Amino acid sequence: MTSATRQPETPTAAVPPRLIATDLDGTLLRDDKSVSPRTVAALAAAEEAGVEVFFVTGRPARWMDVVSDHVHGHGLAICGNGAAVVDLHGGPGAHRFVKVRELARENALDAVRLLRDAAPGTVYAVEQTYGFHQEPAYPNMHMEIPDLRKPAEELLGADGPGADEPVLKILAFHPTMDPDGFLTLARLAIGDRANVTRSSPSALLEISGPGVSKASTLALCCAERGISHEEVVAFGDMPNDVEMLTWAGQSYAMGNAHPDVIAAASGRTVANNDDGVAVVIERLLKQGS
Repeated sequence: MTSATRQPETPTAAVPPRLIATDLDGTLLRDDKSVSPRTVAALAAAEEAGVEVFFVTGRPARWMDVVSDHVHGHGLAICGNGAAVVDLHGGPGAHRFVKVRELARENALDAVRLLRDAAPGTVYAVEQTYGFHQEPAYPNMHMEIPDLRKPAEELLGADGPGADEPVLKILAFHPTMDPDGFLTLARLAIGDRANVTRSSPSALLEISGPGVSKASTLALCCAERGISHEEVVAFGDMPNDVEMLTWAGQSYAMGNAHPDVIAAASGRTVANNDDGVAVVIERLLKQGS
């Protein structure tokens, strides 16, 4: 399998890209969650030139309607920070899961217990392939009403809701901790039982299966296509993008990116509201023409 842990480097001679991997929120999307006309045109031009575009996001599949009109060719997206590969061709509500990398319930329960002990006051939500559940004290910060409100231990139990449905990730929120401090604490507490990252400006963590990340799932998708990491250009803005940016042959931190993302990427572009992804795609296509 292609490694997803390569350290960042600035290539002396850029390899012509065969695949563009872009995060959505804070990266491809503007702050109002729209895709600008310039970006729509750049994505279409890339596909026309034979460069595949993969949306690689922490969003669940059911939140992908924001870009479902802009999928071309393969129509695939990597969702849930690498927990699922989804075919978006069917449009909103009709997507098909092509690959699922679930979080085992035993690991999820361990993570809940360990993080509760390390950071009292942490509350949880559970993201499944189709369902979304949360604890009663978990804040209403998402785009939907949860299916159920119960303690995480009940939601993740062997006879819990949706017991026959894979868990993609759990969300952990703390009302007072610093977001980066919470992330560091959680990674130390949970260890190798799960992969912990974050993409929110608040103290909200996303906990996936061991080894599951945007980078590792993107590496699998590229290996299936015979695409090397040198032929991938990646874009991102938050800590959940770091592994993907260090793996890709060329990578760009947005002008609005977290400091860890800037350190990981081999290049920088302008902010999401200034169409930073489109700026780079246009330049790459011009260089290849």
